[in-house]
Amino acid sequence: AAAAPGPSGPQAAPTVPPQSAGAQPVPAPLTTGPGGGQSSWAQQVHRLAGADEGQPVAPWKPPVEDIFTAAARRQSAARPAGLGRRLAARLLDTVVLAGVTAVAAVPLGTKALDHVDEKIDAAKLSGETVTVWLLDGTTSVYLGIVLAVLLVFGVLYEALPTAKWGRTLGKKLLGIEVRDIEAHEPPSFGGALRRWLVYSVPGLLVVGIVGIAWCLFDRPWHQCWHDKAAGTFVAG
Repeated sequence: AAAAPGPSGPQAAPTVPPQSAGAQPVPAPLTTGPGGGQSSWAQQVHRLAGADEGQPVAPWKPPVEDIFTAAARRQSAARPAGLGRRLAARLLDTVVLAGVTAVAAVPLGTKALDHVDEKIDAAKLSGETVTVWLLDGTTSVYLGIVLAVLLVFGVLYEALPTAKWGRTLGKKLLGIEVRDIEAHEPPSFGGALRRWLVYSVPGLLVVGIVGIAWCLFDRPWHQCWHDKAAGTFVAG
């Protein structure tokens, strides 16, 4: 360094002590980015790593969401289906159930009517006032067979598909499905069977209309009685 002139004469420049042989060299300052500013911390780390390894550093990419996590998130975000679609799906399923049950009900019902007519004719010929019971040992067997067909086919058509896929034919066509209210997955076979029995048995006694209409007032899942018994809801 040159000496700066002063009033008392030139001063000697400060001397730099010589560097010892074992001293480490001072690291060079980090390079600057475009525009003269200092590079970002990530750029400096990548540059230093590339200089050490001698290979280009792959650019950083954000992590991609796992497909199973995304599917679970979409499934847990399900909301109750519209009441109109639920009613349409139930009507379609009822038509299928009624059609299959009618295959057994029509011939057995015809036999039951013939049996009752024979009893009435016999009462008329007796000349006495007698009580003719419409439900006896013969007609009760016919009625039991029809109910058994309805319940068994209901298990095959309602309970099994609901437990396996969460939907019947009518629900599939209308884009809705039955889900467990906790896990948001199709219910177990026990839950699906309980759901079908609570729907069908009160329905035969006409009380089931109240249980079906219960979803109009239930909040927030719009559950009917059979949904509450099974712990399920109908998702859109």
